[in-house]
Amino acid sequence: MTELPYDRKGAVAYAKRWALGRNPQYYNFDGMGGDCTNFASQCVFAGCGVMNYTKDAGWYYLSPDNRAAAWSGVEFLHDFLVANRAAGPFAVESSVEKVQPGDLVQLGNGDHFYHTPVVIAVEAGGIYVAAHTYDVFLKPLDSYFFSQVRFLHIAGARK
Repeated sequence: MTELPYDRKGAVAYAKRWALGRNPQYYNFDGMGGDCTNFASQCVFAGCGVMNYTKDAGWYYLSPDNRAAAWSGVEFLHDFLVANRAAGPFAVESSVEKVQPGDLVQLGNGDHFYHTPVVIAVEAGGIYVAAHTYDVFLKPLDSYFFSQVRFLHIAGARK
C-alpha cells in the first residue's frame, strides 16, 4: 500500500467552492440528520482522492443508498479516520495547537459528538471553519456552543 500526502489546499478550495451550496454529485442529507459530515467527507476526499470500499467498515460514497456510515455519520467518521490502516484517508486526534487548514473539528455535548466542521484557516490564534447543515464559511470556531471538542489531523491517505 502506498501512502499519499494530503492536499490541504485542495480540501480547503473544495470547502470554499461548496460551503454555501451543494455539489450535485452528492445527496443533501439536511433532512436526514444533517449534511455536515457528508460535506466534511467531500472536503477530505478532495484532499486525498481515495475512498475505502470495505462494506460496513469503510469510507465511501456511491449514492445516498450506497455509502459507508463513516461518510455521513459523525462518530463513524471519527472511528474510521483514527483506526484506518487500509485504503483511504487516516487521521490522528490532535491538540488545538496543531490544527491546520483541511483538518476536521468535531463538536459535542455530554457524551455525544454532533457536528463536523472543516478547518479553513488558522490565523491570529483563531480557527475558522466551513460547514453544512447550517451553512457557514470562515465562521470562528469559538462562536459555536459546545462542551466537547476534538480535532482530527488528516495525516495522509493510502492507496
